[in-house]
Amino acid sequence: MKRALFLDRDGTVCQEVGYVNHPSRLELLPGAAAGIAAARRSGFVCILVTNQAGVARGYFEEDLIRTTHERLERLLAEEGAKLDAIYYCPHHPAAGEPPYRVDCACRKPRPGMLERAARDLGIDLGDSVVIGDKISDVEMAHAVGARGILVRTGYGRGEEEYQQERWTTVPNHVADDLQAAVHWLLAEIERAGTPPAASPEAAS
Repeated sequence: MKRALFLDRDGTVCQEVGYVNHPSRLELLPGAAAGIAAARRSGFVCILVTNQAGVARGYFEEDLIRTTHERLERLLAEEGAKLDAIYYCPHHPAAGEPPYRVDCACRKPRPGMLERAARDLGIDLGDSVVIGDKISDVEMAHAVGARGILVRTGYGRGEEEYQQERWTTVPNHVADDLQAAVHWLLAEIERAGTPPAASPEAAS
């Protein structure tokens, strides 16, 4: 079974700019590519998991998400990093029309995207980690027994400073950004003496 690092998109890997209704609006956060590359070198499968309710709300078509993610993959490749898979939820429980207006199992904080990735890629969710800028990312992680790390980029700093009293769960760690979160995670693994098994593909 593989160990995965699940990554939120906006505010964690990329700049938080609201709904990304054109691929050109998507830009990487500083250090994000380096963090992903370091995690993959250490044997983690790196997977993007993102809510994209702009589809349900009618802000853009689902094809735009795919085009935007092609740009994301190009930007990562330019900095020597890559993702192993991308999962997104285009649904909303109260906005838009069917089939996108639905109370689905994949919209965070529900763990449907993690569970699908586990089935598709043979991932041990209990040995995996989620990094995101919202407490809903941490809730999703804890729902499947994974660890959840909150980053202070995107909405994270506001979540930490102003929303803690409303949290239903507590992050396993809070880091300044994705690169710092990965650094902490790899140091924890080294201290525990249980590194994930690196594969040749992980170094690519």
